[in-house]
Amino acid sequence: MPIADLQPRQGKVEVEAEVVDKGEIREFNKFGKAGRVCNAKIKDDSGEIALTLWNEQIDQVNVGDKIKITNGYVNEWQGEKQLTTGKFGNLEIVSQSEVTADERTEADLAAGETASDKGEHIMTEDELSEDPVQEEEKIE
Repeated sequence: MPIADLQPRQGKVEVEAEVVDKGEIREFNKFGKAGRVCNAKIKDDSGEIALTLWNEQIDQVNVGDKIKITNGYVNEWQGEKQLTTGKFGNLEIVSQSEVTADERTEADLAAGETASDKGEHIMTEDELSEDPVQEEEKIE
């Protein structure tokens, strides 16, 4: 189904598209259970739509991957359509991007771009030393 044909509150959606953007990961706690959510943007020949990635999907999907959503659902938030797998849908990686995150970073640097040019936050030495993940890695 082409992305341009998707309508709010539409279910049983099947879409194949390319991931063109992946936003910041947010953590939440609902009913005492922790979870993660991330907004991505996917496109096909007809258009693009926001895609909500939940928990393990976040780690599976990378920019440049071609994905297939089966039994998806279209929501609408602040006038923008959003696609999600919900409880009953499925996300499948059809083909992975041939460019790794490290290679993208190297290509960006070669092109003269930096993380700050893209609006990304660059951690300072102080922030790195306060980062609990970094501290855990140092301990191991």
